[in-house]
Amino acid sequence: MSRFDDMRIFSGTGSPALVEAICNYIGIRQAEIEITKFANDNLFVKLEESVREQDVFIVQSMHTPLSDRIMEMLMAIDAAKRDSAGRVTAVVPYYPYSRTDKRDQPRVPITARLFADMIEVAGADRILSLDLHAGQIQGFFRIPFDEISAFHLIRDKVRELNLEDGIIVSSGLGFAKRARNFAEAINLPLALVETRHPAEGAPLRNLLGNVEGKSCVIVDDEIATGETVVRVAELLHERGAQKVVVACVHPVFCEKTAERLRSSPISGLITTDSLPLPPGSEVPGLQVVSIAPLLGEVMLRIHKGISVGAMFADGHQQLGRW
Repeated sequence: MSRFDDMRIFSGTGSPALVEAICNYIGIRQAEIEITKFANDNLFVKLEESVREQDVFIVQSMHTPLSDRIMEMLMAIDAAKRDSAGRVTAVVPYYPYSRTDKRDQPRVPITARLFADMIEVAGADRILSLDLHAGQIQGFFRIPFDEISAFHLIRDKVRELNLEDGIIVSSGLGFAKRARNFAEAINLPLALVETRHPAEGAPLRNLLGNVEGKSCVIVDDEIATGETVVRVAELLHERGAQKVVVACVHPVFCEKTAERLRSSPISGLITTDSLPLPPGSEVPGLQVVSIAPLLGEVMLRIHKGISVGAMFADGHQQLGRW
């Protein structure tokens, strides 16, 4: 039983469709919020109903314009705390700045940590996110952090392809462990692409494994520009691959990503709605799996104080890292 009076779910402008689907799954109405942008580029956020002693969830998909999405969420958290919310959970399906999780050159910020500090200072009591690019980001928070995975959703869609001659391909050695777990889960072999960056010239890629005559599934956590998966797909095609499909959780999709995918050897893309696809992002063989039931169930369990890990105890799903 929840220790709070009731549950309230608010949406930022980045995730109205996802929040509507989450609320439909849980069986509650979406809480009302007003978000306005003034002529001077300032944002105004107002919760249109009381959240005193309520269990508040603020859901925001972090996509373009990213700075506006971040500020909307921080302002909504602050508004909820100032209205004496019982608890505030920030639900961030895709964690922004996740690639800046360390200092890899002099005089640069660790922006993933900075974003974590901003969420805490705004007043969030806990955070829920999906398939972090770097698991260490959990350690940037002093509040409870639930990282869940859409691994099983992507895995089941790949299994439906019935690839008897299939092989899983990791687009880089940094993703090799999670790609291996993915391959083992659906009983397929694994190939790896090693990328070297010389001081001058284009990156050099070496394929570790045999893909001749096989249907390849490139797995990754996100696609942003699409350049890496396209180059890997071209390499697989050159090595005799019969078919190339891409599977990822987060479709970050920059300006020309869809165009690159359409003009590549890639014949299919399996992803989720953790981020909404921008207009004109249609690519051949696109399959979008909804994460709304997954997030809805986790949010409901958080509200009721029920174990989240128990959802994944049967081995058919996976919590946390791939």
